[in-house]
Amino acid sequence: MLTTLSTPYTDTRAGDLGWALGLGPLPALARRTLELDGATVELRLLGASHQVLLEEDGRVCSETVACMTGSSTPLPLGVSRSTGDWEYDFAARVETLSPTAFASRAQELIELVSDHPGGLAGTFPGDAQAFTALLVQRPPGHVRWRTWHSYPQEGRLVSTRTRVARTGAGAGAAVTAPPDAVAALAAAAEHTASAR
Repeated sequence: MLTTLSTPYTDTRAGDLGWALGLGPLPALARRTLELDGATVELRLLGASHQVLLEEDGRVCSETVACMTGSSTPLPLGVSRSTGDWEYDFAARVETLSPTAFASRAQELIELVSDHPGGLAGTFPGDAQAFTALLVQRPPGHVRWRTWHSYPQEGRLVSTRTRVARTGAGAGAAVTAPPDAVAALAAAAEHTASAR
């Protein structure tokens, strides 16, 4: 799903992003709710940032990556945490790309995520390369999502990868993403690495 966000792109920086677990829903510019074999996942675009709300059997996990003053941790490279109900693993990567590689990667990611059954991408008016994108999947035993935040004025792309499993979860679930979409994402990542 692709949407144009109803706000101009502001001159934020990748270094301004923070991370938080457990926040309640923040005002969203766009959102998409998906039912994934017993789990409800809400993907929320907050501008150049995101929030994912996962609910299963009355238990909620909330992840926020956004520019938040005083209420978050600076964006970590990795976090592994057990919260009692959930096993949570998070990783982030910041890439600096050449203008050509950045434009190519932005186009590939927007197309892949907007066509994916578990995707939500938002672009900003006035800059086709300014976007935030989220993609969620439900393989057996856990839920995982990837996100991308672009900063064209810096040529920087922030990507995150999250895996959440219920503590003691053993139930299997069907994969919601077609294998060709996963392969296409992997190919896009390899293409970008070779373009640098």
